[in-house]
Amino acid sequence: MSSSAPFLNPSEASKRLGVSTKALRLYEQRGLVSPVRTAAGWRVYGPHDMARATEVVALRALGLSLAQVARVCAGDAKDLEPALAIHQTMLEARVRDLAATVAQVRDLRTDLCKGKALAAGALTRLMEPAAGPTVTFNLPWPWGGERFELHDIRPLTYIIGPLGSGKTRFAQRLAETLPNAVFLGLERLRDEGAMRGQLDADPALKARVNERLAWVVEDGAIVSEALLALLVGLETEGPTSLVIDMIEQGLDQASQEAVSAHLRRRAPGRRQLFLLTRSNAILDLTIIGTDEAIILCPANHSPPTRVAPYAGAPGYEAVATCLASPEVRARTEGTIAWRP
Repeated sequence: MSSSAPFLNPSEASKRLGVSTKALRLYEQRGLVSPVRTAAGWRVYGPHDMARATEVVALRALGLSLAQVARVCAGDAKDLEPALAIHQTMLEARVRDLAATVAQVRDLRTDLCKGKALAAGALTRLMEPAAGPTVTFNLPWPWGGERFELHDIRPLTYIIGPLGSGKTRFAQRLAETLPNAVFLGLERLRDEGAMRGQLDADPALKARVNERLAWVVEDGAIVSEALLALLVGLETEGPTSLVIDMIEQGLDQASQEAVSAHLRRRAPGRRQLFLLTRSNAILDLTIIGTDEAIILCPANHSPPTRVAPYAGAPGYEAVATCLASPEVRARTEGTIAWRP
């Protein structure tokens, strides 16, 4: 082993790759990566191992299962074409959005050359992604019925807030207001019999749930009733928007990380998701993408606000303070705020 080569331990490698250490072990079990061992028997990942693992992660991000990844790595590319077709569709949509933004810049430059003043908000709109849907409603208790507007709804929105901030009531009102939306509450964890009955009565749903379950297990999730209940809610057809209360409830850290990765790489056009969470395994502020957004319900019951995902942005520190590791979240499970 060269002393100058950057060899990483599993924790360092997983952080650099953006996957869990359990996912790395699964890749090793499937023969997709082969980390070397130190004299003490510890796994370490050298440049060749990291290059191979990066390829595996990229193929997984395209939507391939580990079995399909293994076939592609072995030279059989038949599973790659449909995955690339979906990726191409996503890229083409981004190109259209970028072309529209370029046209806006061109128009603004033309106006400036003609001596025209910029319209109010023109630069702000220019720096934002293409606008998505908008929803407007009156805020519930503990707010005073203020009018709330949520603009540019992203495919994946996190709702964050400390205990007693009103985030659950906010989420419920949001689900009531959005067209064809469903609020998936914590009761999903309490009726295992009803969940099993739903799966038995709907073979198509059961097939979708089993497919998704296989995916998240490949990413390191541990099968549990909580995970099954969540997948049933996610895969039930009908609603165009889904608001999920405390998505991490009942899930260990590896499962939370696997679910988060799964939701981030959904195909374009899937339903909008609003996730209540206080887990940094669900909302990792270091990897949040352009298709994701954060809504903070402040502790002082100021109106909920959209928070930009970078340090120094208004509300960012409050969001970071609300989030905790799954281990800490497990210790506080069942704790509720007292309402006078």
